[in-house]
Amino acid sequence: MLTDPIADLLTRIRNAVRIEKVFVDIPVSNEKKGVVDVLKREGYVWDWEVVDAKPVQVIRVHLKYGPNAEKVLSKVKRISKPGCRVYVQTAELKPVLNGLGINILNTNRGILSDREAKLKNVGGEVICQVW
Repeated sequence: MLTDPIADLLTRIRNAVRIEKVFVDIPVSNEKKGVVDVLKREGYVWDWEVVDAKPVQVIRVHLKYGPNAEKVLSKVKRISKPGCRVYVQTAELKPVLNGLGINILNTNRGILSDREAKLKNVGGEVICQVW
């Protein structure tokens, strides 16, 4: 049992990008699906799918690289942790690296990027920053 499954997700993606893997498998949960879906909508990964593997289902994340094998996803930073949650309102959302990165938030309307949260005028818990 993991204490922080979202940190495990982010670490697996970070490590897979570091060694330039094509895809990475992660144990499935609805919150992880939401985070990976935001990464896909924002263009940091190609795609993801749920795969029936033994003994449990996994999320297979297909990682994205540039034409000359440049890393599209260079940094992933966990912000809100199980012992210290970080919440923000819409007005408090600041751009990551002057708009080059995103915040991923857990809101009452689902897991959204900071851009989507501003459009929907909702705040929430900041899960992580990606750039």
